[in-house]
Amino acid sequence: MQIQTKLPKVGTTIFSVMSQLAAQHKAVNLGQGFPDYDGPQSLRDALAEAMNSGKNQYAPMTGVPKLREQIALKTEKLYGRKVSADTEITVTSGATEALFAAIAAVVHAGEEVIVLDPCYDSYEPAIELAGARAVHIPLTLPDFSVDWQQVKAAISAKTRMILINSPHNPSGAVLAASDLDALAEIVRGTDIFVLSDEVYEHIIFDGLAHQSVLRHAELAARSFVISSFGKTYHCTGWKVGYCVAPPQLSAEFRKVHQYLTFCTFSPAQWAFADALERDPQHYLDLPKFYQAKRDRFRALLSGSKFKLLPVKGAYFQLVDYSAIGKQDDLNFCEWLAREAGVAAIPVSAFYEVPPDARLIRLCFAKSDDTLTAAAERLCRL
Repeated sequence: MQIQTKLPKVGTTIFSVMSQLAAQHKAVNLGQGFPDYDGPQSLRDALAEAMNSGKNQYAPMTGVPKLREQIALKTEKLYGRKVSADTEITVTSGATEALFAAIAAVVHAGEEVIVLDPCYDSYEPAIELAGARAVHIPLTLPDFSVDWQQVKAAISAKTRMILINSPHNPSGAVLAASDLDALAEIVRGTDIFVLSDEVYEHIIFDGLAHQSVLRHAELAARSFVISSFGKTYHCTGWKVGYCVAPPQLSAEFRKVHQYLTFCTFSPAQWAFADALERDPQHYLDLPKFYQAKRDRFRALLSGSKFKLLPVKGAYFQLVDYSAIGKQDDLNFCEWLAREAGVAAIPVSAFYEVPPDARLIRLCFAKSDDTLTAAAERLCRL
């Protein structure tokens, strides 16, 4: 039986490959981006309470009403934008599902979606499954800023969507208000949609404010904005996210969502609704929590031969290993797991055409003991 694959460029994701390598060599896993500590005890208690009180059947397709109401209140509080819990918020089975649903909802075969490299590896497969083409625009090194003139030059009659991500995975760069103004100028008067991946919205440092597309009225009117409870509450395995979009876009989004997963794990939705209502301080304190981890990890690596790039947001540290090895980043990561006992992610995995750079990504969403153990091994190199 001959199968003509729809995704000829896709193999096993690099995150699974490096996690398997970490397990094989008993390496400290700073590769895949998940915490090695649990979320708040009150959240776990609320989950148990929801299950024990019978909230175990299908949730409404768009999400538990109380959770959508709490998301609407949070959106207005943080970004000054009033959104309808009924027509503009959809709860999803993780941010990756939301990204896929948004692309599938409005991108047609033969169209183009602009993505900014390096980018999360789920973007392009979702675009290709829609029959469209990803147009890759590289961010400008060394600060991973957007060259908006290059983006503007890439616009064609086929362009249907521009996909942005801030705080950025893997670089930790963040967009400024001026970036949103530049994007608005590019899409003004067009039928181009914006898909804004904001899963690290609460992990931003040094007093910076997250510049959500929801703050920008002109962009919000044509955008899907994607968020993640898993990133915010240290429970990536629960796979709960959500999409905020205007009513017309949400209606199209929900047409895909209802046949993709229909609804999302019900007890977790009730638990997150409880957490948002009772303890908003958790997400307000997240910048301080992760900045302490960032600063600790950077201090631990200060005596190493790695060059540390700036980190303004998210929970990843890019390091340049040029002083240690000259091999490409994939081979270096394999060597690092095997010989040094630390798993990392090669940055080339996030590119269509990788630059001539020797960069790897390390995740610092780890306990102090994990970070100390990894840093000790890295500092021996």
